[in-house]
Amino acid sequence: MSQPKRIPIADPAAEYLELAGEIDAAVKGVLASGRYILGPEGTALEAEIARHVGAPHAVGVNSGTDALHLALRAAGIGPGDEVVMPSFTFVATAEAAAYAGAKPVFADIEAASFCLDPDSLERAITKRTRAVIAVHLYGRCAAMDRIADICRKKSLVLVEDCAQSLGASHGDLRAGAWGDFGCFSFYPTKNLAAAGDAGLVTARDAGHAETLRMLRHHGSRETYRHEILGYNSRLDEIQAAILRIKLRHLERFNEARARIARRYREALAGAPLTLPEDSREGRHVWHQFTIRSRKRDAMRAALDAAGIASMIYYPLPVHRQPLYGAGALPLPVTDAAAAEVLSLPIFPHLDEARQRRVCQAVLACA
Repeated sequence: MSQPKRIPIADPAAEYLELAGEIDAAVKGVLASGRYILGPEGTALEAEIARHVGAPHAVGVNSGTDALHLALRAAGIGPGDEVVMPSFTFVATAEAAAYAGAKPVFADIEAASFCLDPDSLERAITKRTRAVIAVHLYGRCAAMDRIADICRKKSLVLVEDCAQSLGASHGDLRAGAWGDFGCFSFYPTKNLAAAGDAGLVTARDAGHAETLRMLRHHGSRETYRHEILGYNSRLDEIQAAILRIKLRHLERFNEARARIARRYREALAGAPLTLPEDSREGRHVWHQFTIRSRKRDAMRAALDAAGIASMIYYPLPVHRQPLYGAGALPLPVTDAAAAEVLSLPIFPHLDEARQRRVCQAVLACA
């Protein structure tokens, strides 16, 4: 008897197969045009994302990491400055500050949301603090009303790391519309996914947007005239064309993720697990469905044996990384989360039969 097919943590190919006709036509259009960089597809995507987010400006770049780095550069963050951020994030958040010459300073998270704790943020601010990066983790926004208020009172630049949260909201504003900058990744497993690396920055200020456009293009706004030290960080036309097609389906795909999350919460209710909460203050777009268990490692091994993929985001928080000295900062909520979190498969094409398999396996080893 054949074994059931392995259930992946994400399935980018399923999105392509559903949208192949639209995507193939868009890619062929770009190839036939001869415009492969800084062309009409990128310009149109920027306008569409800006409208979707509710931000005045948007600038495409070549990755989510560059989005964070160039946002800090556009804000004038540099050597001697400190940037406060949660430690419970992918290392790129801290790398961006280091690339700008600044020092990343780590704060703790809220246990329920896995996002930056405003109280811990306030304690981490010093006279050298110039900016704050609030990470919207797993598809849920951080407490942006409080965080934005702290930044206003302290005259700090507010950068949103929206890599996992396009379409999420807190209060009346979407992720990317609260801060001075919103930084998005379109890595192939994101809710809005390219077929490679791609990113984008939203900006509130027109001057910041103009600086971002220069930074991504070798410090230039006029051919062969270079005004500032820039980078090669342009979003190519093929990726922009693919993203424009997928953006038309993003709401439908995010709604599918929400249905899957509801089914998980119903099926796993009462199990000896901590289930993720929906957002009471806005919209959760469920980039990940992340449970907590003190038996996490054994559970992951059991799921793997049952042919079910899972992931730990993140087993070693940034303040514990060798790169940052594996310091013993007092971030107890972060350390506890890193020891217990496990993300289950969630993607728009995860059907109910496969989800039942996941739930049965989780319940069997919970």
